[in-house]
Amino acid sequence: MRAVIAPNPGGVDALEVVDLPQPEPGPGEVLIRVAAAGLNRSDLLQRQGFYPPPPGITDVLGLECSGDIVAVGEGVTDLPPGTHVCALLTGGGYAEYVTVPAGQVATVPLGISLVDAGGLMEVAATVWSNVFMMGKLQHGETLLVHGGGSGIGTMAIQLAKAFGARVIVTVGSPEKGDFCRELGADVVIDYKQQDFAAEMKSAGMTADVILDIIGAKYLDANVSVLSTAGRLVVIGLQGGVKAELNLGALMSKRAAVMATTLRARPTSEKAAIVSAMVAQVWPLISDGTVRPIIHATYALDDVRQAHQVLEESSHIGKVLLTP
Repeated sequence: MRAVIAPNPGGVDALEVVDLPQPEPGPGEVLIRVAAAGLNRSDLLQRQGFYPPPPGITDVLGLECSGDIVAVGEGVTDLPPGTHVCALLTGGGYAEYVTVPAGQVATVPLGISLVDAGGLMEVAATVWSNVFMMGKLQHGETLLVHGGGSGIGTMAIQLAKAFGARVIVTVGSPEKGDFCRELGADVVIDYKQQDFAAEMKSAGMTADVILDIIGAKYLDANVSVLSTAGRLVVIGLQGGVKAELNLGALMSKRAAVMATTLRARPTSEKAAIVSAMVAQVWPLISDGTVRPIIHATYALDDVRQAHQVLEESSHIGKVLLTP
């Protein structure tokens, strides 16, 4: 089968399309013929050598995909061959075939094409597990999302609005700001033109939950705009890994700072996230309340171009590969 690896860390030229043996499903696994694979920023980090796959996991890039089940391993009885599915992966999505534990697989929601579903699992699982399961966002509360035009950002806006929250987003361009407003964002702040914390403070706004992809660079500012009993959830480190935390400011608000990743979690935890997500989010997708936002699709041979688009942050929503 054809697949994408980055044997020598580096820029987009490090990506290579190679021929590899087709994997076989083990006990509790399914084999998926990939229709589409979603790109994520963690893929860029893996290509650069900063985010290697966990021990025993394939070097093939890709943390989510959609496709058809073509074979199942021992013990799998509820996902027969031919089922249209999307899957949360630990690796291997940039390929024609991939194996994955059955608990990390879900049938494609009604009304969503098989290709578009390739960009659904990582963003939906990330938002549901961090904003709702960890951050415990409630009806009537305010969510601040950094990177509102990203795949995660566009999903977070839609889900938060669906559950009755107010949404503030930061974006890097007027075009992304307009799109976020169309999705339902109540307040849009262009971080290239404005200081988000200063803008929020001048308007008397605070956030009950913050979904942060920046990390160290935004830590102090994020804490400064947290509400009393607010929750800051850090899921990315684009702005660095080390920063000084003002514990006094945190204590005065009785607030919390949490940091999490999805890839390294045990299979049982991922399966629990997928199960809860399917129960809560899939109905909203099926009735049209929430939809995957797809920026563009690229053939597997054009993976370097796809990575370049993601690296430049010129996209809105998800970028997909279609093997």
